[in-house]
Amino acid sequence: MTHLDTWTPTTIARNGDVELAYDRIGHGGDVPLLLMMGLAISRFWWPDGLCRALADEGFDVVRYDQRDTGESTRFGVPRRRGPWSGLVSGEPVPYTAEDVVDDAAAVLDAAGIDRAVVLGHSLGGVVAQRFALRHPRRTLGLVSCDSLPSDALGPAAVRYLRPGLGLRLATRRYPGDREGDVAASLAVAKGMASPATPCDEDAARARIERGLDRGPRDTRGLGRQVRARWHGPRLRHVTAPTLVLHGADDPLIRTSAARATARQVRGATLMILPDVGHDLPPVTWRTLAREARRLVPA
Repeated sequence: MTHLDTWTPTTIARNGDVELAYDRIGHGGDVPLLLMMGLAISRFWWPDGLCRALADEGFDVVRYDQRDTGESTRFGVPRRRGPWSGLVSGEPVPYTAEDVVDDAAAVLDAAGIDRAVVLGHSLGGVVAQRFALRHPRRTLGLVSCDSLPSDALGPAAVRYLRPGLGLRLATRRYPGDREGDVAASLAVAKGMASPATPCDEDAARARIERGLDRGPRDTRGLGRQVRARWHGPRLRHVTAPTLVLHGADDPLIRTSAARATARQVRGATLMILPDVGHDLPPVTWRTLAREARRLVPA
């Protein structure tokens, strides 16, 4: 195998006192690309097949664990509770959304990258949108997948959500051990998929277990990430070439969220992917990689 096929060893970037774990594949590609995952889950949730498809398109792919996730700095004692319990916690958040965005810039600095395409999924898509707003000169392109518009704050976000899946997952209980963590995470992965393109349970379990080998599941971390306050520019001020993708069968976020994002970003391309849920199954990989590459002129 070559450097295009394998992940580099984990490296640590720093934003002040915060440590951020990252690795890369396709090193030497023409166009840097930074992946931002959501839901307080580790970088290992990115499918290797998707990352290789991106590398095949000429991307130098960097993925990292956001703060409160994976191997990066945690801001509380990890707790095993229902998947959404952290959202209703009253505990203060010890950082801002700007801090979260600046973590991404610190990863690029550590990787020796000046400008990159930023590609985020779910909550990571919101971070990617905000990166394009806060660091426009470092943004070659923006790809937002299955995400809310970053302007949808607090109650304004509710209209874009489908509550059924979250309510079902919130009522389930799992053992407080590793197998319980795997089962809880696998239930999320299965629930996010479209019935037309079901979750590959073996592949999902492998990604989940790799993530748990590096850091514990922490639903409180999700709550802190979601409740971190943003004080920056509005979405309409994004100037980077932008691609907005959304699964037509997303059980968590309505396609109206993607349409709202695309309306607010001048010149954005919108793609609604049929038979796709709130995930990135193999049928999306080539399309996503090809369309992301089109954002950056050869």
